[in-house]
Amino acid sequence: MTDTEAGRDADGMSGGTCVFCRIVEGTEPSQTIHEDDHTIAFLNLAQATKGHTLVVPRAHHRDLTDIPLDEAAHVMRTTVEVGRRLTGALGAKGVNLWHASGETAWQSVFHFHIHVVPRYTDTDLTPPWTEIEHPVESLRGLGAEIRRFRSAPRRLS
Repeated sequence: MTDTEAGRDADGMSGGTCVFCRIVEGTEPSQTIHEDDHTIAFLNLAQATKGHTLVVPRAHHRDLTDIPLDEAAHVMRTTVEVGRRLTGALGAKGVNLWHASGETAWQSVFHFHIHVVPRYTDTDLTPPWTEIEHPVESLRGLGAEIRRFRSAPRRLS
C-alpha cells in the first residue's frame, strides 16, 4: 500500500502527524515486538518475508541526515537485538537490513527507520542492484573527493 492509498502525504503524514510517530504514541495500532526508552520495533504491514520488522527512534527524525549520532546508535543496537530475535524465533537463516534516505532512494515514510528482513532462502528477495566490481586504483579519485567533503547534516532530496 502506498502512502497516498493509506491517506498519507509525501512525508508519511496523515492529518499532520507521522504514522510512525502515532505508533510510538500508541494512537496507531501495530504489532510491537520490542520497545525501550529510545526505540520501538514493529512488524511491517507489507511483509517482504515473514517477520519483516521496522525499527524506529521514538523521536521524529526525517532521515539519515537528520538523526543525531547517539539516536542512530540506539536504533542500530535495537536493530541487532531484533535481528537476533527474528532468527531465533522464526528460524531465519539470515537477515537483510535496509534503509532508504530521501525520496530518490525510495524512502516512503519520512521518519528514520531500518527494515529488518529475515531471510529463509536465497531466493525469497531480489537484490536491488547489480554489482560491478572496479579495480581499487580506479576508485582513488572518488575516495579522495568523499574524504575532502565536510559539512553540517543536510536533508536529502
